[in-house]
Amino acid sequence: MSAFLITFVLMELYFSIIIPVYNRPQEIDELLMSLTEQDYQGVFEVIVVEDGSTKTAKEQVEKYASKLNINYFFKENSGAGASRNFGMLQATGNYFIILDSDVIVPTQYLSEVSKSLYKNFTDAFGGPDAAHKSFTPLQKAINYSMTSFLTTGGIRGKKKAVGKFQPRSFNLGLSQAAFVKTKGFAKLKVGEDIDLTFRLWKHGFKTQLIENAFVYHKRRSTLKQFYKQTFAFGTARPQLNQRYPETAKITYWFPSLFIIGFDVSILMLIFGYWQLAALYSFYFMLLFLDSLIQNKSFVVAFLSIITTFTQHLGYGLGFLESKFLKKK
Repeated sequence: MSAFLITFVLMELYFSIIIPVYNRPQEIDELLMSLTEQDYQGVFEVIVVEDGSTKTAKEQVEKYASKLNINYFFKENSGAGASRNFGMLQATGNYFIILDSDVIVPTQYLSEVSKSLYKNFTDAFGGPDAAHKSFTPLQKAINYSMTSFLTTGGIRGKKKAVGKFQPRSFNLGLSQAAFVKTKGFAKLKVGEDIDLTFRLWKHGFKTQLIENAFVYHKRRSTLKQFYKQTFAFGTARPQLNQRYPETAKITYWFPSLFIIGFDVSILMLIFGYWQLAALYSFYFMLLFLDSLIQNKSFVVAFLSIITTFTQHLGYGLGFLESKFLKKK
């Protein structure tokens, strides 16, 4: 694409914000409120896709009819990926921004996206997530575990991440052209955003991290919910590796090896060998100090140890089950 054509496209950039929602009316109310507070001067529309909810967000959406260019659609339950595709098909914009219903966007979000695309246009982008000051200590600890370099290698939005950045669907941008070419999200329950990224790359589309286009991501509010979520992430990875063998990495085994090693360290400790347990203790202490520096809270720092262990446990066991027990 020529520089002239890129400039023309950017001048005519029209954002369509796609939000799938399932039984979370209160969450989407907070998201829609944050969209009314954007400092962005351009035009954008909001499309809410109700994915067969029994507790609908229609009433919440109607509250913002006079404040936002917003459209509401109700469809049978088919999962988040299909709902995002449905929303993009209804959109009138030429650049789609996909957000989860459990996020809140800061006032400068759309301005940062627009500014970054003007400087470096790509057909897809992803942004980081952060913890809002109003979040509970557990939500802040979960956010730390999901974003820290010490836990995930910074793959969810750090410039100094391990490996090439892969946009995630809670905060993802996609051009209309890229959507038409890739046909959007595949019919996967988990990992559909990573699958889309791999197909974008195969089709020659470029992606980028827009570091300043972050969102406040509430995620899960209990350890049980967080465990189930990370377990699902773990089960998805071997399936993605099977689809795209060239993307498989040894690092995807780390959570499983972490859990196996932790069990071995306990057994060794029983028989008087403390060295491996000492390594785990050092790692947990490092997590505590790093989280304390970032969050400035002893409670969040302590909970970060628990949420990180839960993260490794869920992902590690999910990975092993999908790799060795589930039928291919």
